[in-house]
Amino acid sequence: MTRNTTASKPPAKKARARNARPKIERAALKLFVHEGVDAATTREIAEKAGVSEGALYRHYKGKDQLALSLFMETHNRLGQMMQEALSGDGSLEEKVHAAVKAYCELADEDFLLFSFHLVSLNRYLPYDKRREDDPVSITERIIDGLMSQGIIPKGDPALKAAMALGVVMQAGQNKIYNRLPGLLVQHADAMARAVVAVLKSE
Repeated sequence: MTRNTTASKPPAKKARARNARPKIERAALKLFVHEGVDAATTREIAEKAGVSEGALYRHYKGKDQLALSLFMETHNRLGQMMQEALSGDGSLEEKVHAAVKAYCELADEDFLLFSFHLVSLNRYLPYDKRREDDPVSITERIIDGLMSQGIIPKGDPALKAAMALGVVMQAGQNKIYNRLPGLLVQHADAMARAVVAVLKSE
């Protein structure tokens, strides 16, 4: 009688998931946007990503670090985008249109990531110390320069920046909640005109 040597072999270990990080980030974004950061767990994120919970911890210390990292990815890109658009050549109207269009294109490129950034501003901005290259500081500094040059009326740069950013951010929020149809970029012209009107207001 021959012995069956294959029956006693131990089960093969599950292969480590390749490219786990992007899978983890997409799964986390979906859970964070639809359930909230507090409600989501690392186990849920890992299961949705199709990886082990250990794989998540190889890339991030935990859920909070993952969420902050995803927020800052968009926040830093917005700062760079604002700097490039508003510091370029052209009239006030052309610069504003370039900035608003860039904002809309960034949103449309990855609306899930953009949505998470927008709905998480109150939660994560306190962790971002005021710096020269954050989106709000860049906007305030450029508006202050426009006032000094006499291109727009004198006033409080911080207030004007808040009002101008509010035009595009509120439109973005309305799109998140399905109150604004289509791609955001198709509304860029109207939003740019509104921002210019805010900047030129007394």
